[in-house]
Amino acid sequence: MTATIERGAATAPVTAPAKKTPQRKKPGGFLSSSNGKKVVMAVTGAVMVLFLIGHMLGNLKIFISRDSFNEYAHALRTLLEPLAPYRTLLTIVEIVLVASVVLHMWAAISLSRRAGKARPVKYVAKKSQAKGYSTHIMRWGGVTIVLFVIWHLLDLTFGVVNPKGFDSAPADRMIAGFDASRWWVTLIYFVAVVMVGLHLRHGIWSAFQTLGWANRDRNKVLRATAGLVSAVLVVGFLAPPLAITFGVVK
Repeated sequence: MTATIERGAATAPVTAPAKKTPQRKKPGGFLSSSNGKKVVMAVTGAVMVLFLIGHMLGNLKIFISRDSFNEYAHALRTLLEPLAPYRTLLTIVEIVLVASVVLHMWAAISLSRRAGKARPVKYVAKKSQAKGYSTHIMRWGGVTIVLFVIWHLLDLTFGVVNPKGFDSAPADRMIAGFDASRWWVTLIYFVAVVMVGLHLRHGIWSAFQTLGWANRDRNKVLRATAGLVSAVLVVGFLAPPLAITFGVVK
């Protein structure tokens, strides 16, 4: 018996698989990525922390004497003279600081929007209280800090809302600004500085994580470091205005 084999689909021509088109990389490079934005936040945050430390140390000179504080304020404007014009170094510091604040806010807003797009539907389960607390502190704390900085500049730097005005000595502006009769200014300052401290504590810890320093062995030490730096800055910034308001510094 002869078997007959039918040729069908088995002998049909086989179509070669289409070649995959290589995906093009999104423009923007490293800075457009989440990791890039986190690094920007960490670096700019470090710049602002260094500025705060220097600013705090300068403010504490009011406890030495008015002359000491005035000399510090004058030195900020005359450093590099006569090699460079008056206020050169201070202007450079201000430009770097403003750029750091803008970049820090840009990175924070970009990351927040990216996280929102990645989770268009809200979770049914409630977020943990700790996570929600941190989110509110970073979001509203940042807004509070920006508003406070504007007031702070108008009060103690430009003298627009200060009783002594712009032409007075820096120490006189500071003491008049936190006089007991202006207790509400001290209260605003107190709340704002505490918000700065909470923002810093969370921000410094986040920077440690972004830079890859956090792990099980270091977490306790790094958290304690973030808390200590924040606490020192809060106490250092609150000491002068509280001392002035309660009559310790006159």
